[in-house]
Amino acid sequence: MTRLNWGMIGGGEGSQIGPAHRLGAQADGNFVLAAGALDHDADKGRDYAQRLGVAADRAYGDWREMLAGESAREDRVDLVTVATPNSTHFEITKAFLEGGFNVLCEKPMTMTVEEGEEIVKIAEKTGKICAVNYCYSAYPMVREMREIVRTGQVGKIRLVVSNFSHGHHGDATDADNPRVRWRYDPAMAGVSGQFADCGIHALHMASFIAGDNVRSLSADFASTIASRDLEDDAMVNFRMDGGTVGRLWTSSVAIGRQHGFEIQVFGETGGMRWASEQPNQVYYTPVGGRTQIMEKGEGGLSDEAGRMSRVAIAHPEGFPLAVANIYVDLAASIRGETRDGLPTAEDGVRSMAAVHQAVASAKANGEWVDARPPMYR
Repeated sequence: MTRLNWGMIGGGEGSQIGPAHRLGAQADGNFVLAAGALDHDADKGRDYAQRLGVAADRAYGDWREMLAGESAREDRVDLVTVATPNSTHFEITKAFLEGGFNVLCEKPMTMTVEEGEEIVKIAEKTGKICAVNYCYSAYPMVREMREIVRTGQVGKIRLVVSNFSHGHHGDATDADNPRVRWRYDPAMAGVSGQFADCGIHALHMASFIAGDNVRSLSADFASTIASRDLEDDAMVNFRMDGGTVGRLWTSSVAIGRQHGFEIQVFGETGGMRWASEQPNQVYYTPVGGRTQIMEKGEGGLSDEAGRMSRVAIAHPEGFPLAVANIYVDLAASIRGETRDGLPTAEDGVRSMAAVHQAVASAKANGEWVDARPPMYR
């Protein structure tokens, strides 16, 4: 099968997320890195792209140059990944969608709900794919949990408890580190710090596994380090359309926790737990029964879990391969197949609405608010 041309904006040398995208996109032979505008410094971006194998005439200085250059080519890129600072996501994603390109945008997709709704409408109008990198939903055993819920094996979901809490920003003496400081600066991060950074992964995962959307929420935010304008710790209670109760904690000052992303789902007839630090396993307990450990790669799992798994049982599959699963489904979608589970612009705008409403709730001492974007109310 002919490989698809792929282009990347941002994610340059030394970036945190760039290597995961490059490994993920090319892991299965679906994409080849054909173009890039990888750095805000044009010369550095061009140089790095060429060192990664991009032809000199497709190693661009910035995204506008890339849009113009690729639009004029017959062999234009089939997919553009946007891995730039949050405040630029909307402008770049909008421009490439309107230019007729499929887009994978890092989260958060936009800075405002209005921007998010506009992206949804543009994607619908152009017929192009706009996906959002909620890659944790692409782990094989997360897909297994989703299938267990879908097939009724734990009954109606009563409660979801999710958290994404780490301690890597807990050192007050490191608060002025540029790689840390921007996350709590409204000019660069937007209206929310930790909740918009990590909490929306936990919120998306709750909706993804439960198969339901968040309807309302109540939030409490805290800035535990005085120099920060935005929150570094948040607790959010939420309710879903189907009546499921949700509890979410997210923090960047939980010293001793490393990655800290986990989710528990409690239904009428059973419960499950998954943690990103042990992604090969789901703990499953039927009502009145013993706890079982379900292992990636073992017999009896769903077709979806099997499809997302690449290596044999007992061998770990890490974060880059979860990202790779997003690209597998993107490649299939670009080729005209239907792939259920790919996070889209709808997920992106629902997340942004939840962020803004959580901020409003926290300012109103936890008042319950409608968490839905206006277009879905």
